[in-house]
Amino acid sequence: MNVKNGGFTLWFTGLPCSGKSTLAELVAKELERRGRGVEILDGDVVRTNLTKGLGFSKEDRDENIRRIGFVCALLSKHGAVAISAAISPYRAIRDEVRSETQSFVEVYVATPLEVCIQRDVKGMYKKALAGEIKQFTGVSDPYEPPVHPEIVIDTQKETPEDSANRILQELERRWLIEPVPEPAYTVLEAETIRSRLTKLGYIEG
Repeated sequence: MNVKNGGFTLWFTGLPCSGKSTLAELVAKELERRGRGVEILDGDVVRTNLTKGLGFSKEDRDENIRRIGFVCALLSKHGAVAISAAISPYRAIRDEVRSETQSFVEVYVATPLEVCIQRDVKGMYKKALAGEIKQFTGVSDPYEPPVHPEIVIDTQKETPEDSANRILQELERRWLIEPVPEPAYTVLEAETIRSRLTKLGYIEG
């Protein structure tokens, strides 16, 4: 079986501070190492550039995600790997983006709210809970988890590196990226063989 031609979209969704951007960066780094063209559309960066001027009403949030989805669809269509790391809190608009994007892989970063609050170094949750930030997802605005995501990540039970590896393995299983060949020998076995060949004079030490 051959790897599918063309690009795909890896769509991270989850509460603020759930770990989406961290995982997106780790996966992107490995995909680039494997020779793939990758573009990350991070929520904060997108709002500074692509969707500047939009607020946080449901209509504006939907438009924000719709624009991110449009860019992801274009990148995927032209063979790139598009990675979205926006919150995308509403299920319907995520499903809309899915329907318009080839090879859409949804990754639900299922970090509980209390853990996200603990991880919040910027103090956004604290301000939201105090009423200083309005329409904040998870506090004063809803988050709708995916019903059937391709991948679910529990950041409490595994390291970011383990989560990233599991995502990559799923992409391999779906034949969206080439599997990494298993080494013929372990590092210890390779060193033992090299040592023996050196002693026999077949290779220089």
